[in-house]
Amino acid sequence: MTRYDLVIFDWDGTLMDSTRLISRSLQNACRDIGTPVPCDEDALFVIGLNMADTFNHVAPGLDEAGRARLSERYRHHFLANEHEAPLFAGAREMVVDLHAGGVRLAVATGKARRGLERALDATGLRPWFEVTRCADEGFAKPHPGMLLKLLEATGVAAGRALMVGDTTHDLELAANAGVEAVAVSYGAHHEALLGTRPARARCATVEELHRWLRANG
Repeated sequence: MTRYDLVIFDWDGTLMDSTRLISRSLQNACRDIGTPVPCDEDALFVIGLNMADTFNHVAPGLDEAGRARLSERYRHHFLANEHEAPLFAGAREMVVDLHAGGVRLAVATGKARRGLERALDATGLRPWFEVTRCADEGFAKPHPGMLLKLLEATGVAAGRALMVGDTTHDLELAANAGVEAVAVSYGAHHEALLGTRPARARCATVEELHRWLRANG
């Protein structure tokens, strides 16, 4: 008997190697509008949050018009280079293998719906995920709403679900929803930061994550 009926993946930094693209796009957007450019650590830290929370962290002094300009420039830079972000090596095989083993799969992401739809189509992973939830469809991470909606949609109890993510926002999201979590340290947040939040396991590579899920999922 498997421990988990539902494995919920974060997207950016967990399945897709896109964290550097996201942080670089944010830094370039700040540079475009003349606001202080966040350092790499700050630009990576906000990955997974919605745009409002991102702006509060990296550009708190901007007024509404400034935030609109920053958002537009971020989209410009991200969309111009979106094709550069591949899946992590082994991510596709992991997803397909888990699905074949009877594990139901979902996505909880800080991406907007349009962005996730493009990514699902570009990667061909859409068929393997039963349900997905995005930051612009309700409360963003780490509010538990995203996971609670996925549990409601699938009928899976919190104790039978697992969240997999690369940021403290993912781990806090899981804890707030009463769901266990696994942290991966190959994405946006480094291992020391991830270690400040509870997780059943911490995996340094997709291969390690795949092995852990096969053994424990």
